[in-house]
Amino acid sequence: MIREMLQEGWHLRAAGEDIPDTVAGRDIPARVPGGSHLDLMAAGLIPDPYLDRNEAELVWMHRADWTYTTTFQTRAGRAGERVDLVFDGIDTVATVRLNGRPLGRTANMHRGYRFDVGEILRDGANELVVAIHSALNHAEQMEETLGSRKRAYPHPYNAIRKMACSFGWDWGPDLQTAGIWKPVRLERWRTARLSQVRPLVTVDPDGAGRVEVHVELDHAGDGDYSITVDVGDRSEQEPVSGGAATVTVLAPQVRLWWPAGYGDQPLYDLTVTLLHEDRPVDVVRRRVGFRTITLQTEPDHIGSGFTFVVNGRPVFAKGANWIPDDHFLTRVDRERIGRRVDQAVAANMNMLRVWGGGIYESDDFYDVCDERGVLVWQDFPFACAFYAEEEPLRSEVEAEARENVTRLASHPSLALWNGNNENLEAFEEWPGWRDTLQGRTWGLGYYTELLPRIVAELDPTRPYAPGSPYGPAGLPPNGDDHGTRHEWAVWNSADYTHYRDRVPRFCAEFGFQGPPTWRTLTRWIHDEPMTPASPGFLLHQKAENGNLKLDRGMEPHLSVPTSFEGWHWAAQLNQARAVAFGIEHFRSWWPRTAGALVWQLNDCWPVTSWAAVDGDERPKPLYYALTHAFAPRLLTVQPRDGRTMLMAVNDHDETWTGTVVAIRQTFAGNVLAGADLPLAVPPRSVASVELPGDLLEPADAEREVLVMAAGAVRACHLFAEDRDLAYEPASLTTTVERVPGGYRVGVRAVSFTRDIALLPDKVAADAVVDDMLVSLPAGRSHTFLVRTSAVLDDPSALAAPGVLRSANELTGLEL
Repeated sequence: MIREMLQEGWHLRAAGEDIPDTVAGRDIPARVPGGSHLDLMAAGLIPDPYLDRNEAELVWMHRADWTYTTTFQTRAGRAGERVDLVFDGIDTVATVRLNGRPLGRTANMHRGYRFDVGEILRDGANELVVAIHSALNHAEQMEETLGSRKRAYPHPYNAIRKMACSFGWDWGPDLQTAGIWKPVRLERWRTARLSQVRPLVTVDPDGAGRVEVHVELDHAGDGDYSITVDVGDRSEQEPVSGGAATVTVLAPQVRLWWPAGYGDQPLYDLTVTLLHEDRPVDVVRRRVGFRTITLQTEPDHIGSGFTFVVNGRPVFAKGANWIPDDHFLTRVDRERIGRRVDQAVAANMNMLRVWGGGIYESDDFYDVCDERGVLVWQDFPFACAFYAEEEPLRSEVEAEARENVTRLASHPSLALWNGNNENLEAFEEWPGWRDTLQGRTWGLGYYTELLPRIVAELDPTRPYAPGSPYGPAGLPPNGDDHGTRHEWAVWNSADYTHYRDRVPRFCAEFGFQGPPTWRTLTRWIHDEPMTPASPGFLLHQKAENGNLKLDRGMEPHLSVPTSFEGWHWAAQLNQARAVAFGIEHFRSWWPRTAGALVWQLNDCWPVTSWAAVDGDERPKPLYYALTHAFAPRLLTVQPRDGRTMLMAVNDHDETWTGTVVAIRQTFAGNVLAGADLPLAVPPRSVASVELPGDLLEPADAEREVLVMAAGAVRACHLFAEDRDLAYEPASLTTTVERVPGGYRVGVRAVSFTRDIALLPDKVAADAVVDDMLVSLPAGRSHTFLVRTSAVLDDPSALAAPGVLRSANELTGLEL
């Protein structure tokens, strides 16, 4: 097998009715993999689409067609040689020509294409042309053919197999990408090639690892073929019959792969070698991990659960939803994915859900999750819409599903195949949606027949769910007692305290918005003055009535500051508070509730959104709230049966024993009541601790706090909302000193101070603080570590007003 990469020498030309004069007729250098927006930016022909209101100026690109051309040197195919032109991914609708000869058309971003070009290649120069047509025009034409179907956003993203959020979402830009977004190459071979390698990895009851490798070949020559599979120090060989083979390797007493927080993630090298007449002619390499995973959905006394079980152990899924990490996908490399997944692990997460409006993620993504122990819930790419089940879409859906299930089967991190995002709920519950169908198909056959059949055939080692949210047959798809739930009433209409109204079996989506970090916001938006209603800010707020919902969410708790900088901080703090409130509630109900996946971990551009990490990769206050709320050990005050209880959550393998020291005190530090409460929480369990009545009966609710601590684990319970509390605004003393790699900022509370935060990006662009949202009783101290390469002329700026913040300053002030 000889591979010749065709990455160099590409040029791009635009065509269409509304192409600007600066672009029309020009040959533009192009990168492959890449996309038209990035190429035009690199050539200085369009501004950065993320900046200010530039997104709106690039609408002409929705209707443009793009011609990618390269001339490459190679040799013609020889007798007995097969030569394939391979595209791993084209975005999206394209016609491919080689030396003037049409090879075929593509219409699916989610799959690859292979063309036999042995008789077309020439010795010397060869011209390859990929004409990419407007995805929007194609989707509209498909709608005319198959009939219009309801969707959540204006463009017909459900009529084309392309990343749905490419057409805009309530957190993403409407920048409809086009390009050759994955590698392209020639593959030359004479005998046979490994066309499919599908390892199915399980663990036998006796602890032996089992790798069952299913192999299919493409043939170009006759002869005897065999397959050798090496796993660690074990090797097996089987002959090929009828172009296929199955080779099973048993590895005694393997080390098990575990999710983060449950154990290690040992990975074993897997090598699959194709031999022709005992001579190697092709090889595929993977890494595998040995673990079993099931989904516990059996009926119980409540309903039916939704609990992931890994290696026989039930796991509370702590995590977040994942969207493409950049709208321009080719900018997302392995290093960037590693940074993001590391952030998830550092926030005590063990699961990421790859959401159905995006893509099947890159091999790098799953490799990194394998290494870090992050379970991956993988949606098939259908989201918030009805989908036609007729041709030509049906064949494309089947082709992409088969390709990607096969591609991802070896990854131990992959935990679930899920049919769609919110489409079952849309049919059953979204007002008026079902009535628009008038008998047309809407995707149900994909979710209940085609996709589960493919998973059962190609990857029977993993569970499948028809959709999220989902309830068993005949039950609502977004109920509390069965399956999965998406909880969006809190953001759309209710205060975040209403998270406690429901106890779902698994909450796969919930969240609250907040603006990006200050540095990210001011880098990309330059409104003068900057306000929540200024034009650039509004273009980067995609949610319907988003700012209204932000203000409505703040008002009962913090009031709404009148200055923009104060509003920015209050909105970020309220986002963090809201989501942490929901997580603590859900975790306190384990094992009835078996998972909490926040919407969302990441952003794809600079925007006000539900993300914990913004589009410039900076953690928002929400990120630190997630770190605390997902901590292995948690104390949280929750209502139970009409009483106020302290719930102790232990996500460790060891029993949590000790004493909870509970003190009701004034904000100034005067002790009013106290108790030592015995604590004994079994492994991976939740226990309730009854709080004595005198701890919960303040004499002055506006000036008292209940502080509870079990060693280093602490919780603070207040008796009124922040807006009604008599905080001391200037409640901290500070010190700042330089240390290797950054600065140490010490704070000491002279009065109770809630949710202390450092926003160091206001001082240095690369500055990141180790912790945030720390609450301190009077007399207590905390040290923050700020990592930065900057050498500050005035280090005290890290503790200046507007950089050092807390909830205290939001009461009665116009900050």
